[in-house]
Amino acid sequence: MQAAHDALSPLSEPLAGLERTLIKAYAAGAGYDIESLRARTDEAAREVLKDASLYASEKLAEVEARSHYLHSLKGEV
Repeated sequence: MQAAHDALSPLSEPLAGLERTLIKAYAAGAGYDIESLRARTDEAAREVLKDASLYASEKLAEVEARSHYLHSLKGEV
C-alpha cells in the first residue's frame, strides 16, 4: 500500500503552472531567460524577477476575478 501512496504527486496550488508560465513569458518579453535570471545574484536580475512576479500576480488576480464573476452570473456563488 505504501508504494501506491508514494506514486502520488504532492498537491500544488491550482494556478501554480499558470504563474510559472506568466513569469517565464514576462522574462522572455524583457529579453531574458528565466533560468539564467535565477542563477544571477545582481540587482538587475532581482528587479526583473520582481517585476515578473508582480506581473504574474496581477494576471492571476484578473483570472480569479473573472472566474468569480462568471460563477456569480451562473448563480454558483
